[in-house]
Amino acid sequence: MQRRAFVVTGAALGLMALLAACSPAKRETAAPASETKLKLATDWRAEAELGGYYQALATGEYKKRGLDVTLIQGGPAVNVPQLLATGAVDVGVGSNSYVVMNLIKENAPVKAVAAFMQKDPWSLIAHPDQGVNSIADIKGHPVLLSDASITGYWAWLKAKYGFTDDQVRKYNYSTAPFLADKRVVQQGYVTSEPYLIEKEGKVKPKVFLLADSGYPAYGSMALVNDSLIASNPAAVRAFVEATAAGWKSYLYGDPKPGDAAILKDNPEMTQDVLDQARDKMRSYGVISANNGQGDIGLMTDERWSAFFKDAMAQGVYPKDGDFKKAYTLQFLPKGQ
Repeated sequence: MQRRAFVVTGAALGLMALLAACSPAKRETAAPASETKLKLATDWRAEAELGGYYQALATGEYKKRGLDVTLIQGGPAVNVPQLLATGAVDVGVGSNSYVVMNLIKENAPVKAVAAFMQKDPWSLIAHPDQGVNSIADIKGHPVLLSDASITGYWAWLKAKYGFTDDQVRKYNYSTAPFLADKRVVQQGYVTSEPYLIEKEGKVKPKVFLLADSGYPAYGSMALVNDSLIASNPAAVRAFVEATAAGWKSYLYGDPKPGDAAILKDNPEMTQDVLDQARDKMRSYGVISANNGQGDIGLMTDERWSAFFKDAMAQGVYPKDGDFKKAYTLQFLPKGQ
């Protein structure tokens, strides 16, 4: 259930042939020849944070809109940006705004067409008895971070809170170092790691969702190659609408079809983890701030501009970067 994000470089894009050959097992559904076939690559193994995609597939939302979707389960060996940039898949789940902006920086022909997490779920997690009552209090504490986090939101944290690089410790995707040292703070999804820490370590941690302190990135974006947008915009629109319907059903309807599909694809997943993650997505407003009414998949020019300005000020992207190449608003779902 631990996450990896990828920073795309020009050299990395050349690894496409090897990655395509090593792709995980696919979920196939029979479909008439008239249906549009789409390959969808998720950004991690099957879990509740991907529930809307699984629900849309399991309940036939894609099929009823004329789409035959093959879901390619993500994981540590699957690099979604590379698969997208070279056309090996039609749609990919982008974990955060940095993913698509890094692709644009490399002149990859990819755009975000919807953001199914209005709040990026990244959070910082601290022990409850260390005087850490806000993100600002983390200054001076050791912080366990992955490489992708260091090149992503860590720059934002340094700029806003005055954190320094000497606080950084290598995150090895285990809760053990955190549980062993009460001064340590670690990264994690608000929907996942806090529950695991409480379950495994018998301690209820302090959790600080970066988005609730102004971090402007989107999460779980549907990324599409420009060639598909140009050749079949109806299919792109259908995909976005079906996925929005899947998310609404998964969070505010009957999640059993999606859960069954997730548990089938990922035998390591458990029902209690799925249940609490759905609760967290609702309570924190990760997918929707309005109980699924009208904002699932939403993106705005203003939000993208805020993200770019923050990242540019931190030196992540050049001042002359064209952030509007990273997304299009033409396929946003209507209503819901």
